[in-house]
Amino acid sequence: MAEVKIQAESRTEFGKGAARRIRRDNKVPAVLYGHGTDPVHITLPGHDTMLALKTANALLLIEVVGSESLLALPKQVQRDPLKGTIEHVDLVIVKRGEKVEVEIAVHVEGDAAGGTLVVLENASVLVEAEATHIPDGVVLNIEGLEAGTAIHASDLKLPTGTTLAVDPETLIVNITTASTAEQVDAEMAEAEAGAGVVRDEPTAAPA
Repeated sequence: MAEVKIQAESRTEFGKGAARRIRRDNKVPAVLYGHGTDPVHITLPGHDTMLALKTANALLLIEVVGSESLLALPKQVQRDPLKGTIEHVDLVIVKRGEKVEVEIAVHVEGDAAGGTLVVLENASVLVEAEATHIPDGVVLNIEGLEAGTAIHASDLKLPTGTTLAVDPETLIVNITTASTAEQVDAEMAEAEAGAGVVRDEPTAAPA
């Protein structure tokens, strides 16, 4: 994964009022921490940060004015629940060559056998990888797989240098038999009966 350079500024103002002023200037308050260092409070350019964080596990090269450049990964991104804009970012400092634990997406491709239902139990999986070689995700091909097939984390083909950081038996995809229309109707009727819902019987047409 390529590094994304972001120019940052040191931040000396704190609190909600200061954060609002920073956001009005189209900037994002952030904190850098890790490797036993004291937290570094910085301000990031809003547009560049938004573009960079569209990529999961983006590797950022933070160039702080008047200080050394630091490699970092996004640890927590706070967004406005309505607008979706970035309000604050926590960044963890990483070093070249070190291993980090990150969630990567599971991309399912192909079509299972006819008459099946594919249930994605976990859309991501926790792995350990080099901080500068984090995979974008892992591809899982389900082409032609039959009902009754269960795919676990240990079945995933991870890139070289990447290892699982979860229980190998973690269920990723479960392939079952798809319900027929009659089965769906029967299940709905049973659920309605349990909830005390009475279905109207069709009225006979007059002779």
